[in-house]
Amino acid sequence: MSLLLVGVSHRTAPVSVLERVAISGEDTAKVLDELITGEYVSEAVVLSTCNRVEIYAVVETFHGGLTEVSGVLARHAQADVSDLTDHLYVHYAGSAVEHLFSVSAGLDSMVVGEAQILGQLRSAYSTARELGTVGTVLHEVAQQALRVGKRAQAETGIDAAGASVVTEALDDAEAALGDLVGRRALVVGAGSMGGLAAAALRRRGIGEVAVANRTPERAARLAEITAAEGTPARVVGLDALAPEAAAADVVVVCTGAVGTVVDLDTVRAGLAARSAPRPLVVCDLGLPRDVDPEVGALPGVVLVDLATLGDRLRRDDAGQAVEATRALVAEEVRVYLAAQRSAEVTPTVTALRRRAAEVVDAELLRLDGRLPGLESDVRGEVAKTVRRVVDKLLHTPTVQVKRLAQSPGGDTYAEALRELFELDPQAPAAVTSGPSGSGITADTVTTAESARLEAGEVDQALAANPALGGPGGAR
Repeated sequence: MSLLLVGVSHRTAPVSVLERVAISGEDTAKVLDELITGEYVSEAVVLSTCNRVEIYAVVETFHGGLTEVSGVLARHAQADVSDLTDHLYVHYAGSAVEHLFSVSAGLDSMVVGEAQILGQLRSAYSTARELGTVGTVLHEVAQQALRVGKRAQAETGIDAAGASVVTEALDDAEAALGDLVGRRALVVGAGSMGGLAAAALRRRGIGEVAVANRTPERAARLAEITAAEGTPARVVGLDALAPEAAAADVVVVCTGAVGTVVDLDTVRAGLAARSAPRPLVVCDLGLPRDVDPEVGALPGVVLVDLATLGDRLRRDDAGQAVEATRALVAEEVRVYLAAQRSAEVTPTVTALRRRAAEVVDAELLRLDGRLPGLESDVRGEVAKTVRRVVDKLLHTPTVQVKRLAQSPGGDTYAEALRELFELDPQAPAAVTSGPSGSGITADTVTTAESARLEAGEVDQALAANPALGGPGGAR
């Protein structure tokens, strides 16, 4: 069993494609259920954020798993796999681990270093675990990824290397309005992004925040937190968006809903109700879009969305913190994969020692038959001596094979042991599909091999599979 990642992100697809494949909270359970009921997928986690949709799956074989995962993603998007091929990226085995660790550390985010991804990854893992689609493989690699993300934030300063999407959007708002001190804001959405927006507005001296949300209780909670921090805040209904837009200078919309939340007529009505013309900045941070794109064409409105932020955020250079984080991730990946390879040889070493113990026991029985009158204390000393000699003979090769197994291709040393000592390769004690929680097993490709399946070459991987339009065969 090996780890497979199939994803679409801001690096490979425009917002319009991301909107099609975005998986809402309500759809996550259905997608996960469809994934694990397939023939090749045994575990799955769905990570869907404002700028990425990634499916991490434990699969029996690469091509079979790729067919099933890509097919589920395409059906959810109501598209053919061929429509998504140009935007998909695929990572397998060690390369999938490397990508996951990079994501958790903030290296693959639209805003390099943004800390929100760590909470989103934790939430995705928790959801999958509650739904029963996480086993030992994904449990271990997800927990390790979360640890890597925390370590990156604590040790490299990557979380300060780039601002959050909210911060970047508010920078654009200030560019259009001047500073935000004393101004009014409307926040539509009280989830994690809404909370970040309210906090960022407070830090910039906003005079008042109105909070609207589908669930009034959550809106009230966010308003309560904002007010406790010293910024006046109140709850408004979604049916009051037009008059609230009339009073606001900045509108931040981030609901995660499917479909338009703030339409053209709402904003137009809000502008018409203003006592005097003045600019209105609308920040649409939802995926799919929460605001009708035509709002940006209204006189006096500045629309900031993920599409307008994308290019600038991708060009952001986080400098030394990024390099330090890349080095940290590379080391964590190396250590993780080495541990998996080392663990894989353990059953073979155990089988070898068991075989040696069996041989010693058999020879001691023969000794008893030849020398039935041998005194028990003498027999005990002989047994200890024989076992000690065997242990010393096996010590160096077993220690060395574990060490050598940590390098790429190290599984060949376990194979050599099984061949030299005639250990049954089918016996559970001699070989395993991987340690508890292992995402990398002896039958997977190496990191270098899996890296060839990245975004730029994903069509080659898909071409090997007839279910995805290629001439090859799934296995």
